[in-house]
Amino acid sequence: MSIKLSKLVEKIKPSFTLQMTARAAELRSKGVDVINFGVGEPDFNTPSHIIHAGQKAIDDGYTKYTPGSGMLELKEAIQTKVKSMTGLSYDVSEIIVSNGGKQSLSVACQALFNEGDKVVVFSPYWVSFPEFVRLSGATPLLVDTLPSQQFEPDFDDLNQKMDSNIKGVIINSPSNPTGGVWSNDAIIKLLGISKKNNWIVISDETYEELVYDNEFTAIDKLNNIGTEVLTIRSMSKTYAMTGWRIGYAVGNASIVKAMSKIQGQTTSCPNAIGQKASVAALLGDQQPVLDMKKKFEERRQLMFDQLNSLNGVNCAMPGGAFYMFPDFSSYLNKETKNGKILQDTFDLSDYILDTANVVTVAGDGFGAEGYLRFSFATSRKIIKEGIERIRKSLEELK
Repeated sequence: MSIKLSKLVEKIKPSFTLQMTARAAELRSKGVDVINFGVGEPDFNTPSHIIHAGQKAIDDGYTKYTPGSGMLELKEAIQTKVKSMTGLSYDVSEIIVSNGGKQSLSVACQALFNEGDKVVVFSPYWVSFPEFVRLSGATPLLVDTLPSQQFEPDFDDLNQKMDSNIKGVIINSPSNPTGGVWSNDAIIKLLGISKKNNWIVISDETYEELVYDNEFTAIDKLNNIGTEVLTIRSMSKTYAMTGWRIGYAVGNASIVKAMSKIQGQTTSCPNAIGQKASVAALLGDQQPVLDMKKKFEERRQLMFDQLNSLNGVNCAMPGGAFYMFPDFSSYLNKETKNGKILQDTFDLSDYILDTANVVTVAGDGFGAEGYLRFSFATSRKIIKEGIERIRKSLEELK
């Protein structure tokens, strides 16, 4: 019997970032000394007071189902967090807790968009944004950004591509993959366009605490004209809690109710122990967050200097997150010792992994030809060694 899979499976693309992580793990299992610049998570352990809260939850028997959209205690902690960031008060009916920010984003798209709708996705984009849109039946509309301006929207390109089928727009600042932080002016301009055209704005603020050169400004704080905004945040990056799988969304109660309906029929409630730990994270000592941020900022400068020391590589300084997005286009169409032509950044990334045992992520997968993504969520020693390995591999190209 041949298995016939759904059209949905054919429609969406696999996560190539996870594929690169799997390749690195396979090489390590064979004893290969692999340096991983592809990782999208902090290398720090979850702060101890958060771990202890999770352990206490287990000891106290907090191992049962919670309400499908999240426990009240965590929603109240989120209220406190959001109030401190934006000055705005949200009712618990306007908050949904999920199994990570990724689920919040996916369920939001399913709750908001239909077949025939278009959703603006700015390129370079996190690999999952277009797929979330496709999962909802809608079509991602890719719009260019300006690399010289922290990859802010190219409003000329947006204006040329606008049509009546657009129903929403996804913002991600600080950005994965670029690390770019948009100016308040750019965000306010996009909020105005969205309000005028009745678009909903989905703001992915996963890297909210990792802004280095200015204070982070939540989109809600800039939204003085009443644009419909759904904000997605996560415990993963800020609190080094990637494996705990807790994220949340804040927005219009009718949207949150619709998301809860979908989530209730897919995964039900988020991880109970993770929710308890998240309360401790949001309301407890924030010094570990500041300490991690300081380390990331030091590494950012080192990786920036190291990448720009490579011949033919140009790298702008990202304003946030823990990614560098250097331009390696000068190495495309070069030839390896084996006679292979590096036609795109997938080829280049594979070449670097095969010859230097260093994992990078191809910019083509993010909609950005010629670029590679590097994570500086690793030690200074590893950053130096990894870039030096890459330097030697690049010098061998013809």
